Amino acid sequence: MKIALLGYGKEGKSAEKYFKSHLEDVEIDIFENFTPEEAKQRDYSPYDIILRSPSVPPLRLPNESSVTKYFFDHCPCPIIGVTATKGKGTTCSFIKSLLDAHHERAYLVGNIGAPAIDILDSLTADSVVVYEMSSFQLWDLDKSPHIAIIGQLEPDHLNVHKDYDDYLSAKSNICRHQSPDDYCIYYTNNPDSVKLAKLSPAHQIPYPFDIPDDIKQAITLPGDHNRSNALAAVAAVASYYNISPDEYLRDKKSEIIEGLHNFKGLPHRLEFLRELNGVKYYDDNFSTNLSSTKVAVNAFPDDSIVLILGGRDKTDYQDLPELHKLISPLNISRVILIGESGHKLYTDFHEPKYMLTESLEEAVAAAQQEAEILAAVGYSKHDTIVLMSPAAASFDMFDNVYDRGAKFQSLIRSLK
Repeated sequence: MKIALLGYGKEGKSAEKYFKSHLEDVEIDIFENFTPEEAKQRDYSPYDIILRSPSVPPLRLPNESSVTKYFFDHCPCPIIGVTATKGKGTTCSFIKSLLDAHHERAYLVGNIGAPAIDILDSLTADSVVVYEMSSFQLWDLDKSPHIAIIGQLEPDHLNVHKDYDDYLSAKSNICRHQSPDDYCIYYTNNPDSVKLAKLSPAHQIPYPFDIPDDIKQAITLPGDHNRSNALAAVAAVASYYNISPDEYLRDKKSEIIEGLHNFKGLPHRLEFLRELNGVKYYDDNFSTNLSSTKVAVNAFPDDSIVLILGGRDKTDYQDLPELHKLISPLNISRVILIGESGHKLYTDFHEPKYMLTESLEEAVAAAQQEAEILAAVGYSKHDTIVLMSPAAASFDMFDNVYDRGAKFQSLIRSLK
């Protein structure tokens, strides 16, 4: 058998290892560093399978597949799939923590966990897979998970998708191929989430919904968005047991409290780092677009915020006016700008709150100085916060978002 592997990132490497260990006389040709147009023009006639990595747009060829499609075709157990523009990883982690509290054999895969194909041999009918699914993984999926969660949806990845409709079309595959025996859990406060959910014939479960106060208190992560993520997880695990959220909340309260309380958050997602000289420092480097940074800022409505912002814009600067509006609330006291979009904001808007810096080191030093002045004079009755939530990708200055977040954390730990 001859396989063309398009892309050689984390999933591509796992696919190569898997097929070499499972197929005899397999020959795998690896293609990387190509444009979508170059991928379309290549001659694939010698190949039995064309296996694309997530970021490669579908070619729509008869023998084309993906790691995600292969996993769905061969997975022997239920899959809980989660998609959203932001919050997928947190929702998946809440689900995994709840399932752990029930002592289920749960596996976390996708963007947040291991490549799905890595765990395929470990699965049995008694397992359950929690799959974080990006638009790239869903792009040409022709099967949907038993339980699908559709969270908040906003324009994103438009540098890869041809437009927002293409992005939504990809996302819709998480529920489009469900059956009446499946479950579709959707976020009611987002019109696009509601629209996609209507494509599914499955049981429809809207969220957010009311929960008892003692369960609310078990959610330790800040912000209404994290409470919504936790509620989506509660609905997912209730669906796994084929009961309603109300019944689950009533009969399994202790397990729910344990599962929600045990999850303390993911790195670089509104992660509390330390308190120093009256200032609290938060790392939200996974916020790579406007909507996620808006959510982060709204998580601290009563606090005084020094916001570190900027990087590589993913919208060709179309969201810059809205991003500029984001800093208008009084609780955002200062905005420290870095990167390409930081320079663009500073040049275009001349906002007095803006301070332009040329490196992350300079940005952190400026943020500390500004925040400690605010804390010393008692500017806010509540907390003074330094929040890095860039609203942009990292590739102008860093290897990736993990590199950016790790360097920010290292700088914060070294402050005196």
